[in-house]
Amino acid sequence: MTDTTAAKAKRNVIFLVIVASLGYFVDIYDLLVFSIVRKASLLDIGVKPADVLSKGVFIINVQMFGLLLGGILWGVLGDKLGRLKVLFGSILLYSIANFANGFVNDVTIYAIVRFIAGIGLAGELGAGITLVTETMSKEKRGLGTMIVSAIGLLGAALAVLVAKYGWREAYFAGGVLGIILLLLRLGTFESGMFKSIEQAEVSKGNFFMLFTNWGRFKKYLYCILIGAPLWYVVGVLVTLSPEFGGPKALAAKEPLNAGDGILYTYIGIAVGGMVAGLFSQFTKSRKLTMFIFLVLSVISVVVYLTSKGLTMHQFVWICFFMGCSVGYWTIFITIAAEQFGTNIRSTVATTVPNFVRGSLILINLAFTGLLKHYGMINSAYIMMAILTVVALFSVSQLKETFNKDLDYVEIS
Repeated sequence: MTDTTAAKAKRNVIFLVIVASLGYFVDIYDLLVFSIVRKASLLDIGVKPADVLSKGVFIINVQMFGLLLGGILWGVLGDKLGRLKVLFGSILLYSIANFANGFVNDVTIYAIVRFIAGIGLAGELGAGITLVTETMSKEKRGLGTMIVSAIGLLGAALAVLVAKYGWREAYFAGGVLGIILLLLRLGTFESGMFKSIEQAEVSKGNFFMLFTNWGRFKKYLYCILIGAPLWYVVGVLVTLSPEFGGPKALAAKEPLNAGDGILYTYIGIAVGGMVAGLFSQFTKSRKLTMFIFLVLSVISVVVYLTSKGLTMHQFVWICFFMGCSVGYWTIFITIAAEQFGTNIRSTVATTVPNFVRGSLILINLAFTGLLKHYGMINSAYIMMAILTVVALFSVSQLKETFNKDLDYVEIS
């Protein structure tokens, strides 16, 4: 390879990482915008204050169900047609859905549009991480996914800032960001590993391959379970912070604002993501990184749930701490991508994070079921304990993948 060719290849990789990072930025913005504007938007379209929690949980569950279906759809298409085609299709779909969200006036239409947005959002992160892991060297790909995490998760900060100008405006802005991203994506290139098997006589994007082999299925299930505590922290403990701050729970000295909580949580996740990425590179171990961060997440949640009479100032700093402790999001997706061959890697890397996001449906059901018997604080402890124990066991069952060569295929 000549110096000119090498320099061009390096520029292409840098551009790919930047665009993947911006893609995740928009993904997080659009994914969390409902959590941020939940109360204001539902009240504005006529939902009674007493019904805001139940209607909000319904809509977020519908959105998460869209993510579940979209994860399978885009993951399979990513392995069959290529990573880039998935990126273009998913971005276009969720951009249109966000524009439509700015015009909703009732709960049913709101839920339908968030379902469509969920399908679209499901394709962005997995395809981006797959491209980065397949394009960068095995020694440096962890740094690439770390950059994606650090930049991408700041999309939550922008969502909080834009939402202050109005919930409809927040959705319109998300649509505009998606279209801008779509234009940027035109300059990216397809994964060389995918190109090498594009014409090969091998089963590509076969979702059922993950279930026809017991060892492969267990590995896939473990990849999903290690991420569940993170989404519980964001989707329940922070999103429902107005309720956690109530007189029957933490008895906060002032109302807790979920939007600000999400902002500081995701700033923490961005910081934690960088620390997790660097720690993973330094120790050359994805598993050790996951173990440490899972333990830290338990400590941070205990701090939150024992903070009786907290102020808003204390709350946002606790959210930042919780965010740092669950900053393993892209590390866990990288682990999933590195566990499987090129012919189903996109399927895994796209479905795993969306199945984790979709697990919020079951987590919400379990949490609300526990509420009837144990109250908010005890229910929160029980859920975190169960999810963390399962996650720690799952990490222990996976193989270390730090320096693993990814240029291979799965045999059905």
